[in-house]
Amino acid sequence: MLLAIDVGNTETVVGLFVDGPDEGATAGVTARRVGPGPRRRGSPPASGDGAPPELAGLVHHWRLSTVGERTADEHALLLSQLLDLDGLAAEEVVTGIAVTSSVPLVTSALREMADRWFDVPCVVLGPGVRSGMPILYDNPKEVGADRVANAIGAYDLYGGPCVVVDLGTATTFDAISAAGEYLGGAIAPGVAISMDALFRHAAALRRVELVEPRSVIAKSTVESIQSGVLYGFAGQVDGMCERFQVELGPCTVVATGGLSEVIAPFSRRIDYREPWLTLHGLRLVYGRAVGG
Repeated sequence: MLLAIDVGNTETVVGLFVDGPDEGATAGVTARRVGPGPRRRGSPPASGDGAPPELAGLVHHWRLSTVGERTADEHALLLSQLLDLDGLAAEEVVTGIAVTSSVPLVTSALREMADRWFDVPCVVLGPGVRSGMPILYDNPKEVGADRVANAIGAYDLYGGPCVVVDLGTATTFDAISAAGEYLGGAIAPGVAISMDALFRHAAALRRVELVEPRSVIAKSTVESIQSGVLYGFAGQVDGMCERFQVELGPCTVVATGGLSEVIAPFSRRIDYREPWLTLHGLRLVYGRAVGG
């Protein structure tokens, strides 16, 4: 099984994939359709029951806090314990490791962990790794590995042109052409960063649960914050996607990231939400790199 690890600035997502479908296969995928956009290639319509989508071959997944100070040994212990919770022995089931990381300290620790504790191939997505997707950036090395993995995963599942909206620590927008090229994108402060700044600089405001308020025109401070964050960030997503579509033409919009579940329901432009999109892209990159 492939252990895919996506290290973000705030959270780390880990997925375990069974050895299975050939690269590019999407059989067995069920996706949650958020908006009125086109269905995923080769898949049935979503059931609409609100359940999170599962990718073919993804048998376990975990979401953790990113801790830059963890050592290689601590990472090995944590991953082994997570697998043990599901009745799996790491040394028996893990046949490969794929990593994308936005935190250099964690990247180094995971490399060391793979070398010391796992006798399996390890692919860390970055410059020089065969991804199978042309990067049409002025300097391709500047594109975050997670953005590349998202683009590869989205193009595999939906074709192009498409736009990936990753709602994490930062909100990123990435465009993929009909020919499967990474065209570029945009970066904005994320929901959590913006809220932290609001509460830090406005002493009278406090943190609130991000749930839908009774109305856009709120009648309390708590609901005013909820309205501004939920509808405001959904409006940002819609506005940026509309501008992207002016240049790309009609395209599929896919949302991912830890906060996509919160913002996507209020967006008019997001067609699908794929919380494990980065892991799927990592799986494809691993197959291309190790498979030659």
